[in-house]
Amino acid sequence: MPILPIDSGRYGSNEIRKIFDEENRLRYQLDFEAEVALSQGKLNLIPLNASKEISRVARSNKITMKRIKDLESISEHDTASLVLAISENCSPSTKPWIHYGLTSNDVIDTSTSMQLKDALEIIEPKILRLISLLINKVRRYSTLPSVGRTHGQHSSIISFGLKFAIWANELSHHIERIEEGKKRFLLCKTLGVVGTGSLMGSKALDVQNNVAKTLGLHSIEAATQVIPRERLAEVQFIISLVGCTLDKMATEIRNLQRTEISEVEEPFKKGQLGSSAVPVKRNPIKSERISSLARILRSFSSISQENISLWHERDLSNSANERFTIPMGVILLDEMINSMIKVIEGLSVNTKKILENINKTKGRIFAEFILEALVKKGIPRMSAYDNIQHVAFETLANDKDFKEAIMQEPSIGANLNKKELTIIFDPNRHLAASSKIINNVIKKTEQIRKNYKIR
Repeated sequence: MPILPIDSGRYGSNEIRKIFDEENRLRYQLDFEAEVALSQGKLNLIPLNASKEISRVARSNKITMKRIKDLESISEHDTASLVLAISENCSPSTKPWIHYGLTSNDVIDTSTSMQLKDALEIIEPKILRLISLLINKVRRYSTLPSVGRTHGQHSSIISFGLKFAIWANELSHHIERIEEGKKRFLLCKTLGVVGTGSLMGSKALDVQNNVAKTLGLHSIEAATQVIPRERLAEVQFIISLVGCTLDKMATEIRNLQRTEISEVEEPFKKGQLGSSAVPVKRNPIKSERISSLARILRSFSSISQENISLWHERDLSNSANERFTIPMGVILLDEMINSMIKVIEGLSVNTKKILENINKTKGRIFAEFILEALVKKGIPRMSAYDNIQHVAFETLANDKDFKEAIMQEPSIGANLNKKELTIIFDPNRHLAASSKIINNVIKKTEQIRKNYKIR
């Protein structure tokens, strides 16, 4: 009976959940045991026949999760139960060489890296898909002027397409972080109980290098009984950081969907209900879900940092929580990306409302450009600032048109003629370097796709 929403299939795609289900985790661990045995056999650390039998049994599908759980109910040790299950299917002469020179966390940490490797092969193309969708919006709305808001207030003019460009650019950096970080957190360890290679002696690193290469991982340079938890903290941080960017996007979409703003709207399919009580509502539930799940990802990053400081060559204070944080972090991130893809794909942009909102302050949004024009006329900045502020606050209090009031203000109207003011109050004149910034972002995202061979 499912307990968590992940268990019931509510969050995350089937392909990402499959990587972390217990049956597949067992397969990763058995593959690791098989590759270690094969490498040890080739290096004459264990009999060649034994290495081949261990590999064959490990990959024979004879080792079941049910049997391991039965054994664990007695031993209370999951990895020892794995070794026992392999042993049950091997000949007497092979049994002494199973799991030779290894410790539990060689199996656990390396299989976790194998899971992360496969998970990232699902996650990264989805991030690239989201970037592509954003770039489509960038191109479409690059010349559309809109309200730029700071502190929740109308501040100046922004290209509406620039919003999407900023998001696409940050997601591109996340691809770079993932790709650059793989050599640090997709790791193989076969160095035994305290990280010395113990029983395998001088050939320990040869075994590790061979296994790492076969599994598509990187050989850990130095470790205790466990891979240093800084490595997992990094991947958890990247997961949470991607989540934070998605949260930033979702928060902006939620704000722009406010009734008072109404510049965008999440897709709302036929038959969907906005509220159980209010029939007219179209709630931004996907964006809200993203923001909600991002909070969990940030907490996982904090936990992973707590796991870094372990006693001596290791203790178990990290073990229990990592069984939650690693699979849940990846699965929830997958859910968030999938949700944001749907949001951006079907996002409704109300161009008319965007342009209307520019005029909501009756021209006060252009104050920055009036100040600039007066300064260029030789008016001291603070004198011009005070005069503009006086007019702005007076028109706000009396609900008057700012442009007309500016023209009537002697200290301003005397220095700026009607033609100059007409240009100033044209929003299309104030996109500044937006087109160059946008073009640079588009080039950046195209380069990311070329630099990294992501399917």
